[in-house]
Amino acid sequence: TLTPFFDYPAQIRRLIYTTNTIEAYHRQLRKVTKTKGALPSAKSVRKLLYLANDRIVKKWTMPLPNWALILNQLVIRFKDRIIM
Repeated sequence: TLTPFFDYPAQIRRLIYTTNTIEAYHRQLRKVTKTKGALPSAKSVRKLLYLANDRIVKKWTMPLPNWALILNQLVIRFKDRIIM
């Protein structure tokens, strides 16, 4: 049901249902691993993903709107899960 979803403030709900950013991030990681073929070890995969993550994150320029407000609401609701 959707009832628990509406227990959250509007800003947190938007954060929850906005998956385009996450999907784009995963797509970029998949693109890196698919084009490399077979890798010799799990360690090499981790290194490859680490470098890809570093490259992807450097391209992020747009901050999330109202992030300070969203973060404060998340801290209030999930204080035992968020480390500041």
